[in-house]
Amino acid sequence: MNKVEFIFDYLEELFPDAHCELEYHKDYELLIAIILSAQCTDKRVNMITRELFKKYSTLEAINAASLKDIENDIKSLGLYKNKAKNIKETVAILLQEYNGKIPREKDLLTKLPGVGNKTANVFRAEWYKEAEIAVDTHVARVAKRLGLAKESDDVNQVEKKLRKLLRKSQYIKAHHLLIHFGRYFCKAINPNCAECKLKDICNLYNSKFASKS
Repeated sequence: MNKVEFIFDYLEELFPDAHCELEYHKDYELLIAIILSAQCTDKRVNMITRELFKKYSTLEAINAASLKDIENDIKSLGLYKNKAKNIKETVAILLQEYNGKIPREKDLLTKLPGVGNKTANVFRAEWYKEAEIAVDTHVARVAKRLGLAKESDDVNQVEKKLRKLLRKSQYIKAHHLLIHFGRYFCKAINPNCAECKLKDICNLYNSKFASKS
């Protein structure tokens, strides 16, 4: 078994049911939830979107709402002014140019306000089941700690390296496993190194913790 197989077998052992934790029922609800999740926890986003999607049950309803109303509805989230503006503009474009349906193509998705490469990857993987691997702070941190990427790599470089290391059929599952591992186990502060089966190959453990033992 090679290093990559060892890592992901262990992550699957830890999180056999890893999945997207954002709550949604419609394509635009998923996209809006992803936009809102920037620099915010999925748990907090879900608390907001449960009420938001109840208040605005269609794209048309969101489009008819004022920017101020949307801002007030999501005010407890970080960057709420930018997020509200992006949501309003994206919804208008979806209705005017795409008949209310979110496009599948990444180049079209990334033209929507507030939708960058990571957001497009998450949406395409979750809604359309396209082979994408999105890199957020959790994924990048874990990949660097486990030597799957260099500490100096930006998120795009991390993504490219993960794509090379994994089969396309693994991308979606690997994305969820890395997020769950980074979110709940290999946390930014106080990672659970003592119980981790990967500590022998972990750059953080070997550089900071092993020397103290």
